[in-house]
Amino acid sequence: MGAEELAAYVELARKLAMEVGEPTFYLEKGPEVELSRRLLHREPLVQKALVAVGDEAESLGHGLFHVKKVAVDAGAIVISEGGDEKAVLLAHLAGALHDLRRGEPDHARRGAEEARKMLEGWGLPEEECEAVAFAIGNHEAFTVPHAAGKPLWELVSDALYDADKFRWGPDNFTVTVWRMISHYGISLREAFPRLLKGMEGIERIRETFRTATGKRYGPDFIDRGLALGRRLFQVLGSSFGEQA
Repeated sequence: MGAEELAAYVELARKLAMEVGEPTFYLEKGPEVELSRRLLHREPLVQKALVAVGDEAESLGHGLFHVKKVAVDAGAIVISEGGDEKAVLLAHLAGALHDLRRGEPDHARRGAEEARKMLEGWGLPEEECEAVAFAIGNHEAFTVPHAAGKPLWELVSDALYDADKFRWGPDNFTVTVWRMISHYGISLREAFPRLLKGMEGIERIRETFRTATGKRYGPDFIDRGLALGRRLFQVLGSSFGEQA
């Protein structure tokens, strides 16, 4: 797909997203999101992590947009759940590093191992390294989460999972789909059947959120994402002469 054609579809998706509306999380948890964002930008270790994953994130199609948004939302969830600044820092680090090995089999486990080594090398205390690694190893969709038996670890882990799955909402159709199509060099016509099938997976994620905050706001992300996807596929299906 050419750059101009891709840009036109991205603009269409963004216009449709405005009609679907912003997820309620950002309307009701705006102060928590803003505080999380400020804490993320002032923490040198988190900025170091984002720099370290920058090239890898872009090469896999998701981009830094994804990891930054996951990190900020994970921090906001921790704040909403009553976590302290240490918990927010760990959630930020987990968000920044959670897709370190996304292009590999068993990417959650392997990413956890890599993140642990990286953070140990940067001087993060061992217990905190383990908390971040536990969260990353526990963020895969459609798996039974491991229990840590440690409230801090489980808060960071559940916040990472929920923030990552928030991206299965409107972001999926305004950003992720187009990055992946561009990254893999396939046409939209080729991608169309796969995207339709992917809607089934998005619907399944609706009931899997883990924190109280995620359970309250996560389904709204998913519902808006599905509504956007259906609107978009109606347009695309019409263009391709297919029924969406």
